[in-house]
Amino acid sequence: MAEAFGGLLRRLRHAAKLTIEELAHASGVSVRAIGDMERGTSRGPQRRTVEALAVALRLGDAQRSALSEAARAGRPRQEAPAPGACELPRGVGDFTGRAWELRALRELSGRAGDEEAAVVAAISGAAGIGKTALAVRAVGQVPELFPDGRFYLDLRGMDPVPLEPGTALSRLLKALGVAERRIPADEEERAGHYRALLRERRCLIILDNAAHEGQVRALLPSSGPVMTLITSRRPLAGLEGAHQFPLEHLAAEEAAALLRTIVGTERAEADPDGVTQVASLCGNLPLALRIAGNRLQSRPGWTVGQLAARLGNEGRRVESLAAGDLSVAAAFALSYRQLSPSARQCFRRLALVAAPDFGVPMTAVLAELGLAEAEDALEELVDLGLLQSPYLARYRFHDLVRLFARARLSEEEPIESQRRARRRMDDWLLEVATVAGRWFEPDYGAPPPGWDSLVELDTAGQAQEWLQVEGEAWLAALRQAARVGEHARVVEVAEAMHWFSDLWMHWGHWPEVFALSAAAARAMDDPGLEAVHLNYLSWAQTYCQARYDEAEATALRALELARDIGDVRQQGWALIYATWSLWARDDQQSKESGMSYTRQAAECFQQVGDMDGYAQAMISIGNCLRRLGRVEESVQHNLALLDRLRDPSFGGSPAIVNQAVGSTLDLVGDGYFTLGRWQEAADHYRQALREMRERPISRAMATSLTNLGKALVRLEQVEQAREAFREAVELFESAGDTARVAWVRKELGQITQAAGSVTDPQSAA
Repeated sequence: MAEAFGGLLRRLRHAAKLTIEELAHASGVSVRAIGDMERGTSRGPQRRTVEALAVALRLGDAQRSALSEAARAGRPRQEAPAPGACELPRGVGDFTGRAWELRALRELSGRAGDEEAAVVAAISGAAGIGKTALAVRAVGQVPELFPDGRFYLDLRGMDPVPLEPGTALSRLLKALGVAERRIPADEEERAGHYRALLRERRCLIILDNAAHEGQVRALLPSSGPVMTLITSRRPLAGLEGAHQFPLEHLAAEEAAALLRTIVGTERAEADPDGVTQVASLCGNLPLALRIAGNRLQSRPGWTVGQLAARLGNEGRRVESLAAGDLSVAAAFALSYRQLSPSARQCFRRLALVAAPDFGVPMTAVLAELGLAEAEDALEELVDLGLLQSPYLARYRFHDLVRLFARARLSEEEPIESQRRARRRMDDWLLEVATVAGRWFEPDYGAPPPGWDSLVELDTAGQAQEWLQVEGEAWLAALRQAARVGEHARVVEVAEAMHWFSDLWMHWGHWPEVFALSAAAARAMDDPGLEAVHLNYLSWAQTYCQARYDEAEATALRALELARDIGDVRQQGWALIYATWSLWARDDQQSKESGMSYTRQAAECFQQVGDMDGYAQAMISIGNCLRRLGRVEESVQHNLALLDRLRDPSFGGSPAIVNQAVGSTLDLVGDGYFTLGRWQEAADHYRQALREMRERPISRAMATSLTNLGKALVRLEQVEQAREAFREAVELFESAGDTARVAWVRKELGQITQAAGSVTDPQSAA
């Protein structure tokens, strides 16, 4: 009879004059594992372990053979697995994508047995995302690594009553060859027997469709050369030591490739655009792509484009994605049934959100919950794969899940309840948008004392962030208000955005915002108000769309309305906006027209004593002079204007006059730059920036910084120029002006070149 492995190992170690620590270091086997072997706790280690110990002990052939025989004798007798028990499901031959995950899982499987703890990997993701297909594919790639068996068990986590851990253990033990009469009745003993078997067997186990961590903990081996793959719609983040594999939807190219593989090359090549369209309408979801492909296979008379047309109907898309017993709606419904009542209500009502993503406060408003309860409900939806959380505190639907939520809302809530929820959300969005926008209005600022509406707007920065993050949402609410004829509210919101729009100029929706408000003012039969908002619209057409002819026509329409009612002040503003629309044109007539408009504007403002408007008109005159080539005259005009603006007797709003001082200093800098007087240009740009920082407008400051940087390059002050360019890039980025970001980056890259390579200061303006 062979000597017990532990005693033999200890005798051989002593003969080699090695401590346990020294043997562990030489063999790569842990101190704990060697100790367990010598104490007899582990009686039959795996072949790789025995071989490593033999090499470290420098054993001859006879001793090596004796050690191997002792290890074999110590291993429990492996009974033959029960035929057909826990067999792997059939894999899919057209599996596509997931290259990174497959590589990582293969690497993990190679480590099974090399570590003290058994290897556990958890694959999580939404319904239909391909968790099981990935697990089966990964197992199929490494059969040689698990000669003692590969097993599969569906834990039925989405069933009303998931599989009990005790029942799961019983099935796995049977699959491992344990006779039913030898399976312990006690669940804890059953788990211990399962772990003891797997400690000495090289197996791979798939635990599919887990409900939660508690269901699988008893099914995880503590040690041994075994790997366990778990799939679940929940992330199972509570599993200790598990390698997490959260699955995203397929990339667009992978989705199209999967569809092409299913329907066949010939059919796909006949309509490549149709394949791309169907993949997109399926939201790149593997289950939806599988169903779409199967439907095409079962209907040889259909073209891919015809299926795309059918799926184009949003109201029927989810229901159309069904083939045989495969159904996208059924897959989503399994997750939906798992939700708590509050999460279910959140899910349905979030289908009313028109924006691509949303946060906790809007959810709380829709579902009539507190902030904490709303956040819990959202996280529950994320855990079940019904929502995605692209970044902290923001959530979004997958396209098909949104349609499913819309169907649940339609079927489960009365239309009046839906309308109330939508109205509550829109009212909240427009109220917060108005308060946030007024942070930037000189006559308003911070919210009124005691104002509270689930969001913090204690600083202008918080207000700006909210307006930008929720831009699509409050714009959708504004559209709805316009549709139902809430004209005064539309005008109020747009008016609150007037000053803020300068800070976020490159948001593409300002023309729509001010077109809605101008139309609302017209519907209110208020020509003065309409003129105001037509002027705002002219600004948006000039600076957001570069539609200069249309912008001039809009401003002149405002001028006509203002003249009809004798509103001289608004006439002045219409003439200013018309001037701005001409500045992008380089022809002499436009330059002269601009000068004419702005001189008339100055007269209008002077007539009514509007010193804020008069300051803007005088600034525009200085700019027009420079554009006409009268640079010296422009500089003198602007220097004289600075003296007037700084005189306390000038009047006007302090905030607006200070801003006018900054703009005038900037124009003086432009004039000196054009004249080649670099130091004076740099000095005035720096002074301008000091004034601008009092009420920062990103685009204006970034332009001034860019020009300062170019002046500093001429003065060979390279490091200071770099600083100016870098800050300009940050400000243009914050304003979303990608074209100017690229332009300034180019300047930054060429900063060490000769001064003559730098272009005209206004080419970036």
